[in-house]
Formats: sequence, structure tokens, C-alpha cells
Amino acid sequence: MKKIEIFTDGACSGNPGPGGYGTILRFNDITKELYGGDPKTTNNRMEMMAVIKGLQALKESCEITLYSDSQYVINAITKGWAEGWKKRGWVKSDKKPALNSDLWEIILQLLAVHKVSFVWVKGHAGHPENERCDHLAVTGSQEAKKLGKCFDKVVGE
Repeated sequence: MKKIEIFTDGACSGNPGPGGYGTILRFNDITKELYGGDPKTTNNRMEMMAVIKGLQALKESCEITLYSDSQYVINAITKGWAEGWKKRGWVKSDKKPALNSDLWEIILQLLAVHKVSFVWVKGHAGHPENERCDHLAVTGSQEAKKLGKCFDKVVGE
């Protein structure tokens, strides 16, 4: 099974507001960068989109180490929150609706295909790949604001 590293970040100018995501995939010495944006979204949705786009870019089942500065994303998976919300019909333990259930559904489906280990990294602390993902996410946010629509891009295409 291929071992892949995925680095992710999301950004939002206003919350909600124009947002973007940045994702780096690394397999051995091959690196691929993805980014995109949405003119009206939230930071958490963009953090989730970064994860989704990274996992969707893989053509086969892989062993993945996924790095994110989003405690929302990491805790929802590693602490079983998202699975619990799904079992309760996308209702949290406090009986309030779970937010972003559409994206959690996609993430849970993708996690069933791959073996993923999540690693939290401190944002804006000099981690090279996190800083690059942040740059991509901010670029995505700016482009989404200009375009007025959602988009996805691969760097260099």
C-alpha cells in the first residue's frame, strides 16, 4: 500500500465569507498542490474541503498521514464525534444539529477507503507545508471572491 503525506489548511475572510483551501499531497519525491475556493463559506468548511480534495485526488487505497491545524477536523475524527453525529442522525450529544453534515458524510466515506492517521500541527508557527497550504488557501479565498463562484485548481495546470 502506498504511503502518502497530505497537508491541509483552510482560510476564510469573514466567517462566513469568501474562503479557500490548500492541500499538498506527497508520495516519495512527488508533490502535488491543490487549492480552491467558495465565495460564501466558513473556515471549518474550507478546512474540511482541504481534507476531502486531498483524499479524492488519490486513485487507489493508500496509507496516509494527514497533517492539519484544524482541531475541529482532527477531533471530530479521532475522538469519534463525526461517527457519533452520524449515528444520531447528524445530531450532537447536546441535541443540536451537527454542522457540515454534508461534508462529514464525504469525509467518512473517504476514510473507509484509506488508512489515515491524523496529526495536528500548530498553524502559523513556521511549519513549511502548513504555511504553504495557508498561502494556497488564502489565494483560493481571494480568487473565489473575484470570481464569485466555487472553483478547484491544481497548481501548475
